[in-house]
Amino acid sequence: MLRRLHGLPGIALALALAVTALSGTVLSVQPALNHVAAAAIPASASVADVAGAVAARHPGVSAIRLRADGSLTAAFDDDGTRGVERIDPATGAGLGPYAVSDTTRFITNLHRAFLMGDAGRVAAAIGALAMLGLSVSGLLMLARRLGGMGALLRPIRGTPAQRWHGELGRLAAVGLLLSSLTGLWMSAGTFGLLPETAATTPAVTASGGAPAPVGTLAGLNSVKLQDLRELTFPDPADPTDVFTLVTADGERLVDAATGATLAMTPATALERMNDLVRTLHTGRGAWVLGLLLGLASAMVPVLGGTGLVLWLRRRAARPRIGANVPARAADTVILVGSEGNSTWGFAGTLHAALAAAGHKVHTAAMNDVSAAHMAAPRLLVLAATYGEGAAPQSARHFLSRLATLPGQPAVAVLGFGDRSFPHFCRFARDVADALDARGCPQLLPMKRVDRRSPQEFAQWGHDLGDVLGHDLVLTHVAEPPKTTQLVLAGRELYGEAVGAPVAILRITAPVDPRTGAPGPLPAFEAGDLVGIVPPGDAMPRFYSLASSTRDGVLEICVRLREGGLCSTFLHGLRPGEGIDAFIRENPTFRPAKGRGPLILIGAGAGIGPLAGFVRANAAGRPVHLYWGGRSAASDFLYEHELAQHLAERRLTTLRTAFSRDADGSAYVQDRIAADAPRLRELVKQGAQILVCGGRDMAEAVTRALEPVVRPLGLDLPTLKSSGRYVEDVY
Repeated sequence: MLRRLHGLPGIALALALAVTALSGTVLSVQPALNHVAAAAIPASASVADVAGAVAARHPGVSAIRLRADGSLTAAFDDDGTRGVERIDPATGAGLGPYAVSDTTRFITNLHRAFLMGDAGRVAAAIGALAMLGLSVSGLLMLARRLGGMGALLRPIRGTPAQRWHGELGRLAAVGLLLSSLTGLWMSAGTFGLLPETAATTPAVTASGGAPAPVGTLAGLNSVKLQDLRELTFPDPADPTDVFTLVTADGERLVDAATGATLAMTPATALERMNDLVRTLHTGRGAWVLGLLLGLASAMVPVLGGTGLVLWLRRRAARPRIGANVPARAADTVILVGSEGNSTWGFAGTLHAALAAAGHKVHTAAMNDVSAAHMAAPRLLVLAATYGEGAAPQSARHFLSRLATLPGQPAVAVLGFGDRSFPHFCRFARDVADALDARGCPQLLPMKRVDRRSPQEFAQWGHDLGDVLGHDLVLTHVAEPPKTTQLVLAGRELYGEAVGAPVAILRITAPVDPRTGAPGPLPAFEAGDLVGIVPPGDAMPRFYSLASSTRDGVLEICVRLREGGLCSTFLHGLRPGEGIDAFIRENPTFRPAKGRGPLILIGAGAGIGPLAGFVRANAAGRPVHLYWGGRSAASDFLYEHELAQHLAERRLTTLRTAFSRDADGSAYVQDRIAADAPRLRELVKQGAQILVCGGRDMAEAVTRALEPVVRPLGLDLPTLKSSGRYVEDVY
């Protein structure tokens, strides 16, 4: 529901909101320009000083006003010569005619009413209401994704569109909330929805004597010019008329003959509120605030664009389920819990494979669970986890509804998540526990899929097929990758002596026949992933990159795995032969910005991206690398390059561990345990820890690091949630 409330108004009103925001951005600059252009008002100047000087020059002066743009103006009618003049606040001298530019009038009218009068004002009010709803729902969604309102400042992970949308939305939220709330208040005032603001002015009688020189009137001399809003002069033909002086504090009536203050009407609370709202909305009188509001407004079109991209991707990612039989007729029900629709793609692949095998399959959202679903012989649950272990959008009500329904189908739960988050697949585990507690027999133990791995999904499908008594091949590609043709430029082979060959492959774009040089590579950074599609297979395999585009080469470390289709293909390539590949950003696995220490931990081919981080450390940031291999003589990957980096201070320290060396075999977790005091001090200094390698190694490293950080009052889940402990584990 929250996503619908956020998405539909934004899409429907995108153009109107963009017009309002961009025109507001232009207007927001005006207070700053006025601040620069307006003459300074002397602190000692009084209203009487300027009024006397103006009256001496213009006998027919009717009003002096200090405008919201900082200009001091006088309106006059001197024997039929009418005008509005800008006034020097220091001397009262004239500075030329005052007029609002046609451009400013046009943009103001566009902003307030879309150039359509009252109908446009209604539309602007609706836009302000929509902006309020979008800002509130966006903040709530971001907080839910990051783990609560207290986590709103945590790093935002995801695709570029997700990161831009979240970062800009978080930055602009306060300004947009302020603009929309004040805009709604002003619209309510325009249409008479607020009570009358003016207090009743008491009836007074002027002395009726001959008018004294304006500059001598005590009632005007006691008010500083900088406090002036407007001074209205009395009608020369009416001896009972008075000066009306309006300030932020209220309205006072001054006798033209004696200068006495005849009445003082304080400003009402509503008048003061209106003044505050006007300042907060326009920035007039507060030019720094105006620029901040303008910056927030300028982000609205970008938020609209990135939001549209995310919405289109969600729609495209949710497949059309074919042959979706009614739930009551199904022998297999698939329930899907998804936040961004990617899990629906896996459900579609599973549905099609089961239907092709002769099953009657019904697929629905977990929120739609009913007695008919629970009456099916088999229930397969594909559940993503959102934020800090929460249910995703399409499964928010599943557990509460499940508790009210009968039925005990045989179940299998498949969780989708990101292992780098501290609550990896927690919601899927909650679902599995709830189904187990009600006595549902297990088809399979709960399985977790890390970062939408098609390989892990395919293996789960193989296991499910064994239970069902037939082959079940799940070949899932979320989006058919658009590959680029690359070629192998060279290789370094390690580890053959210990039976674990690892190749460092350097890959370039094909040679451009016009220049004789390799063509341009796609954009990537160390730690990103390259997807390689082996010949005769549609499923890409992903490898962490050890280089960036700036290095002029795409570099990966590939361990030869027995029976591994892609690793066998890559190890068999000869220089000059082609590879179909594409880049997938991996923004969660990057060194944090700044000069804080880095602790890099890896084993085997996991050194690839870590070596890339060291290579990119030209600034000499403190970097400490812990790496484990099998034999120093056989598979010391990047040995010579790391020695050079130590000499250049790109790498601060290097700790290696070799498990098959006769003279002191060890694992990388042993080095971590031995260096606990030093590592604890680095963590105390704010170090970020990055781990890359196999899952068993990562779990052993976790066990070794827990006692390192515990004396600091920290734990690894806390470090993970703040982005100070990140993993790239396979």
